[in-house]
Amino acid sequence: MQVRVLKTPKITSSSIQLTDLLDNTISDFKDDNVLVITSKIVSLCEGNTVPVGHMSKEDLVIQESEKYLAASDSKYGFNFTITNGTLIPMAGIDESNTNACYAFWPRDAQKTANQIREYLCKRFDIQRAGVVITDSTCQPLRTGTIGICLAHSGFAALHDYVGQSDLFGRAMRVTQSSVSGGIAASAVLCMGEGAESTPLAIVSDIDFVSFQSRNPTEKELDSLKIPLSEDLFAPFLESVAWKDGRKKRLSGVDS
Repeated sequence: MQVRVLKTPKITSSSIQLTDLLDNTISDFKDDNVLVITSKIVSLCEGNTVPVGHMSKEDLVIQESEKYLAASDSKYGFNFTITNGTLIPMAGIDESNTNACYAFWPRDAQKTANQIREYLCKRFDIQRAGVVITDSTCQPLRTGTIGICLAHSGFAALHDYVGQSDLFGRAMRVTQSSVSGGIAASAVLCMGEGAESTPLAIVSDIDFVSFQSRNPTEKELDSLKIPLSEDLFAPFLESVAWKDGRKKRLSGVDS
């Protein structure tokens, strides 16, 4: 796997359209490559922000989440939320590298990933382009952040090992490798979390990725989400008193 990061100027809210940024930043893109882009850059290009001080951050978290825990439940004053079916601190709202704004998650990350895939195929006259939109989060009992995938397009997000045998002939019953998650983690590590100004990356030499000349179907996207009650971590997730946020989960996707 090769990860090549792409440097951009400073981006502020509504300062440039996303397609213009891609036009200015990407000079070449080949079949069987994946473009990784941070969710914050998508949101800044969308203008999906509010000035710091316009509303309290906790009010914004409640607005943007499906479920949330009060900040007073956290030693560090953070709200944990379930937003777009993802467990994430503060509903993904962030104020780093935003020039005094709170940046939300993209309005519809999956729709944007699909549109970027189609843009890449048309602009570079290719058939197989992948796209991943990322954010970073923390893991229980581990120090440090890690990149996660919010949306993908153009390739199979999972590699299914179920029914295959391991080295000693034992049948594998549940293992599915997150291809989109692995690409996101690798690219975010290379793009950085601070003042690097490298919010895009092109990932190549990825023979393990099964590319598709289309956007993912709604059925494929639904297969990536696990109902809370069926999750491996349900004993923890169901042991707290979640409060209802005001955001409704996106239910569909253009395919």
